[in-house]
Amino acid sequence: MAIIPLLQLNDISLTFGGEPVFHDLSLVVQPGDRVALVGRNGSGKSTLMKVMSGLVEPDRGDRVVPPGISTGYMEQDPDLSGFATLGDYAMHGLDSSELYKVERAGEGLKFDPDRVTETASGGERRRAALARLMAQDPDLMLLDEPTNHLDIEAIGWLEDELKRTRKGFVLISHDRRFLSELTRATLWIDRGQVRRQEKGFDAFEAWRDKTWDDEDLQRHKMDRKIKSEARWAVEGISARRKRNMGRVRALQDLRGERAAMIKRQDTAAMELASGPKSGRKVIEAVGLTKVFDDTTIVGNFSLTIQRGDRVAFVGPNGVGKTTLIRMLMGEIDPDEGTVKLGTNLVPAVFDQTRAQLNEDLSLWENLTGDPEMRVSGKADQIMVRGAPKHVVGYLKEFLFDERQARAPVRSLSGGEKARLLLARIMARESNLLVLDEPTNDLDVETLDLLQDLLSEYDGTVLLISHDRDFLDRVASTTVAMEGRGRATVYAGGWSDYRAQRGEDASEATASKSAPKQAAKATAAPKSKTGLSFTEKHRLEELPAEIDRLTAEIAKLEQLMADPELFTREPVKFKKASEALVTRQTALAEAEDLWLELSEKAEAG
Repeated sequence: MAIIPLLQLNDISLTFGGEPVFHDLSLVVQPGDRVALVGRNGSGKSTLMKVMSGLVEPDRGDRVVPPGISTGYMEQDPDLSGFATLGDYAMHGLDSSELYKVERAGEGLKFDPDRVTETASGGERRRAALARLMAQDPDLMLLDEPTNHLDIEAIGWLEDELKRTRKGFVLISHDRRFLSELTRATLWIDRGQVRRQEKGFDAFEAWRDKTWDDEDLQRHKMDRKIKSEARWAVEGISARRKRNMGRVRALQDLRGERAAMIKRQDTAAMELASGPKSGRKVIEAVGLTKVFDDTTIVGNFSLTIQRGDRVAFVGPNGVGKTTLIRMLMGEIDPDEGTVKLGTNLVPAVFDQTRAQLNEDLSLWENLTGDPEMRVSGKADQIMVRGAPKHVVGYLKEFLFDERQARAPVRSLSGGEKARLLLARIMARESNLLVLDEPTNDLDVETLDLLQDLLSEYDGTVLLISHDRDFLDRVASTTVAMEGRGRATVYAGGWSDYRAQRGEDASEATASKSAPKQAAKATAAPKSKTGLSFTEKHRLEELPAEIDRLTAEIAKLEQLMADPELFTREPVKFKKASEALVTRQTALAEAEDLWLELSEKAEAG
């Protein structure tokens, strides 16, 4: 029986502002697909998802959704106009008997259905949109940055829900751990081209780097050939006074082909400059207690932060992480206890609300209007780490072009706003960084670079983040805030904290690329079956994976059973043959692993 796709895009082309976003793009989403949609900020991920959802019409090409298939889209900035409360919005399109679905999703995602939409924050609006989508339970879910503004507990709830569902979904997310746990295939947008790999996000970076290495090799070979042919053309003129025009035309074609190769976008040239050394002891807090209304933020909390520490603050939204950091920085007085700041501190702050950016002003004005960056008598220059630099040149280091420099900040994507705020922070020297949710909206490459910069930074870092992978890579100490005034200090990052608590030991497997300081997690304890939690989860996943591979193999074998396919469509035949071998290999590996884990479980 043929498998009917959930969604098909055929030869899609789309242009915005004269610039092509996609050209001749085709893709298929099958039932049960769990797809990561990845790419640089500004590469067109959200635009492609809007095309997939039917919200954006392409210039050319077809979007095909079979009759009876439902799709649902959670966008980054949902429109709640016309709805009095978040609950009204989340219930739209559902029967009153389905209220329990919204309430269940709302409980897991922590949003108040009675909140008036006009007073709701961006995060509350996004949580309502996510609750609405989860309650609708469509055949295909399109999720654009669903983890933004969720705390780790809510991210865990969503992760578990998506693991359990049999519906297909496509995910855009900056959260490596979230993507790695959930996806089995990857769509990669790169310079207007969309590639697909039948492996989850875990395999993406190796695939990307291999693709880029192959491109570099191809360019190198072409450059050598052009150089050789050009030398022949010059020597041939003087030696024979007559050129082989066919060979000259071939040289022109080579140069045209080389010029048509699209250059990869550079990595942001971010740099963190440490200011003068602070004292060895940066912050000493003793017996801190703080109560707002009837809510205790911390009770009798003590912490000593030394120069060079990377301290992460984790806990549910609203528990008081930002308040605690502001107390440690001396901005808020505790009700009880003392805070002593070290000597020679030069702080720099990344505010999650991005209040330092004026959305109505241009990028240029946001930088030149900063008193600490202004160069007297030079309207087009700013001070960058003690030296004057042209504002456009500095913006280009953060991947903004000259046209964007004069555009209002409100026109930027979330990731671009985060990069602009980082540009402001990194223009000045510091020895104490306060980063409140810096990872929201940033692409994988920028996150990698930020992690490397923090690892090499000579100063001290205070960090709030819900990105588990980033916490494991950066933090040397974790302060877990659990509500009711409880705040406990743990050595290491997120996985180390969970391991020390004895919780969810699968989380204790820190990222392979995490720095040594964050790789102190203990071995995962075994469950009663004799399997680790990771192995147990894998064993539960394998039957569905084996069924999917078996169905795909049957479909490919049916396609290749056509005796005329090879002569009629040789390229299609070649691709089908390669896909068949890949899936047969994957099926054998999955069956062997299932057998191995089953025997291990029985032995336990």
